[in-house]
Amino acid sequence: MKFARAELVSAVTPIESLPNISKVLGVDLHIKRDDLAGTTMGGNKSRQLEYYLGAAQQAAADTVLITGAVQSNFVRTAAASAAKLGMKTIVQLEARVPDVDALYGTNGNVLLSRLLGVEIMHYPEGEDEAGADAALRARADQERQAGRTPYVIPLALANPPLGALGYMRAAREILKQDAAFDVVVIASGSGLTHAGLLAGLRQAGHTAQVIGSCVRRDMVQQRNRIRTVLDALVALDPDTPQVQDADIMIWDGALMPGYGQLGAPAAEALAMMARTEGIVLDPVYTAKVFAAIPALITSGEIAAGSRVLFVHTGGLASLFAYQSALENAFPHM
Repeated sequence: MKFARAELVSAVTPIESLPNISKVLGVDLHIKRDDLAGTTMGGNKSRQLEYYLGAAQQAAADTVLITGAVQSNFVRTAAASAAKLGMKTIVQLEARVPDVDALYGTNGNVLLSRLLGVEIMHYPEGEDEAGADAALRARADQERQAGRTPYVIPLALANPPLGALGYMRAAREILKQDAAFDVVVIASGSGLTHAGLLAGLRQAGHTAQVIGSCVRRDMVQQRNRIRTVLDALVALDPDTPQVQDADIMIWDGALMPGYGQLGAPAAEALAMMARTEGIVLDPVYTAKVFAAIPALITSGEIAAGSRVLFVHTGGLASLFAYQSALENAFPHM
């Protein structure tokens, strides 16, 4: 293998039909249940972590350092996965979401991270990826001075996109299960999941549209980010295909009021999925992703009768930190 991989996703996650919503929307809708991937409530980050933690094992690391939002699923999944592999975890929580209540800072992923025994540090800025990485590396230096062997999982675009390899691998898994999709809709945040899946499908010769729904940045910023990640993937592994700009499809209609904040389109999507199919989404990522599908059907960008795959990337632990937001969105819940 070109890249070390720690096996965290030991089983193929299912693709399920969503017949009730399909009838409502007029498409043949399916869901890739990556909310079941990896450790408890792991999700898409488990696929990314296979390659980061594989590199950590290759370096004989005993400590993993990672940064993310206060309710980051990536951070918490890294802590759980590292524990499984016998490593200590130091997590850095960034102040990305404004006007939060006390529950946001104590429940959900924060509660689980504490249960996992992590060391928590804080970073005051939410939009300073390079600074957040630098703070982690400074903390890693302290670990080295104490005789430990740290491994930093970085965030900024200047770093090799190892995590994207997890979704190139996932693309092959999907095609073995069912290749007959016209459209795939997936989260677009750090860009590793979106770019990895797009590159993986194109590497296999599959031409389905891959639409990334923005969860953190607007359409213009996110398109540029995906371009950067795709180019970095080619630099990391020259066998990765060159993906054309026209293939980078982005939608940001549910992004507002901003990262980690629940707007009306996402709330409506969350309720539709729960009350029609009995599947729960999270307010930060998957509700904003699923919201793209009815909107793009209405606009005609997804044609009636299309076979559509929605990738459920998980994130359910954060739901419990959003009780106030959900109660405000659904006052008669």
